[in-house]
Amino acid sequence: MSFRWSRAGAIAQKEMYHVLRDRFTLLLSIALPVFMVFAFGYAIEFNVKNIPLSVHDADKTQASRRVIDTFASSGYFIIGTATSPAAAQEAITSDHARAALIIPAGFQRDLLAGGPARAQVLLDGSDNSTVGPILGYVASIEAIASRRLANFDPPNPIEIRTRFLFNPELNSRWFVIPGLAVTVLAILAVLLTALTVAREWENGSMELLLSTPAEPLEIIVGKLAPYGVLGLIAVAFVDIIARTVFGLPFAGSHTVFWLGTMLFLATYLAQGLLISVITRRQQIAMQIAMISGMIPSTLLSGFIFPIESMPTFFHYFTMILPARWFMVVARQSYLKGSTLAEMGMAFLALGVLCLLIVMLATSRFKRDLEP
Repeated sequence: MSFRWSRAGAIAQKEMYHVLRDRFTLLLSIALPVFMVFAFGYAIEFNVKNIPLSVHDADKTQASRRVIDTFASSGYFIIGTATSPAAAQEAITSDHARAALIIPAGFQRDLLAGGPARAQVLLDGSDNSTVGPILGYVASIEAIASRRLANFDPPNPIEIRTRFLFNPELNSRWFVIPGLAVTVLAILAVLLTALTVAREWENGSMELLLSTPAEPLEIIVGKLAPYGVLGLIAVAFVDIIARTVFGLPFAGSHTVFWLGTMLFLATYLAQGLLISVITRRQQIAMQIAMISGMIPSTLLSGFIFPIESMPTFFHYFTMILPARWFMVVARQSYLKGSTLAEMGMAFLALGVLCLLIVMLATSRFKRDLEP
């Protein structure tokens, strides 16, 4: 029997009625993308700001005050005073400060004598995600303070000017939000598909469906089509909020981006189907779906942690994860405006992984009701 779109459409129509009556599915499909965009867009900030700095100034001279003013005017530190070096360190220990600046007595005297004027900066090393940025701020402030204290700008034999391409202001939201399309799709597609088909097995309605003249491929297409539409609507929500609320630019081709979206969506819909066929239990299907959908898309896709910084094993392991490749498509489409040819490796990997997972899911979807 050949594949007929009319039969697949009838199954899809029936499934759409189920979706419209299922408030949990509708709420999850609409609320999750909106919540994640606002939560991640406002909460995640890689530029460390408002750092509490405990300052002990034992010198109390014009030079020491100028150093403190340089820290305060940088916009990165919130200045607090300490009565002694021990009190400044205690502020870090008690979590009232993330760093401490200790200026000893004789700071200005050493400066006027032509020698190095030394001050100490203590950092909270328990959170190494902020130590690197703070060290960069301190180095820049040190250079600015040195020029202010010397009252002149020394000539530089070499002048290097830095310019940031594609994200001139290093806006963290521009980096984070495009990756949300990956996370939202991965969670929604796998979770909804795995739960829905597993529920059919639990309720015994799959037996009725399999007794129809429809081919397995027609059943698969009909069952998954509504969730594919929900996935595309979720990405559209992410795109609209990103561009209207957060001012995110879109420099690439919409055709290329949506082509990558559909490849990625088909891959994860097939993965959800595969999970449901293997488990046939909603509780187990949910657990596996969350593990296989959320963890790769958030931790191993480059969404937050750069893949280049991962250990060698995970660097190569991520190559078999569709989320890694769609992350490339999403970010380069939004920020860099890359063409299909420039993202050829990502699309090739997505296409191969999509084909393999769809074939595996289809082969496991049998007419036989026995496991």
